[in-house]
Amino acid sequence: MATSKLRGAWGEALAAEFLRKKRYKLVASGYRCRFGEIDLIVQNKHFLVFVEVKLRKSASFAKAYEYVDKRKQDKIRTTASAYLAENPTNLQPRFDIIEIYVPEGLETQKSQISHWEGVF
Repeated sequence: MATSKLRGAWGEALAAEFLRKKRYKLVASGYRCRFGEIDLIVQNKHFLVFVEVKLRKSASFAKAYEYVDKRKQDKIRTTASAYLAENPTNLQPRFDIIEIYVPEGLETQKSQISHWEGVF
C-alpha cells in the first residue's frame, strides 16, 4: 500500500511539473471529498482543469488513459462538481488525463508523458 501511494505521489509530482512547464498554475493536488479524489487541479487563462494522472510501466496491456472508464469519469465529474460548489470560478471546467510511462519504475530517469486535453 505504501509503495502504491508513493508511486501515485511521484506520478502526480511529475505531472504537476510537466503542466507547470506548459504554463498551468497548480490550484490543488489530491483534492478529496466524500465523492472521490481528483489528482490535480490546475488552471490557465481559460480553463480550470481537473486532471487524472495514470502512471504505468508500459502500454503493453492497454494505454494508461483507457483505465479511465465511464464509472471513473462519472466519479471525477461528481467530485469536480463538489469542488466547484466550494470554489466558484468564471473559468471553463475541463477534464484532462496525463499518462506517464516509467519503464524502470521509480528508478526511471526519463519518463514518457502524454497530455490528453478535454477527454470527457
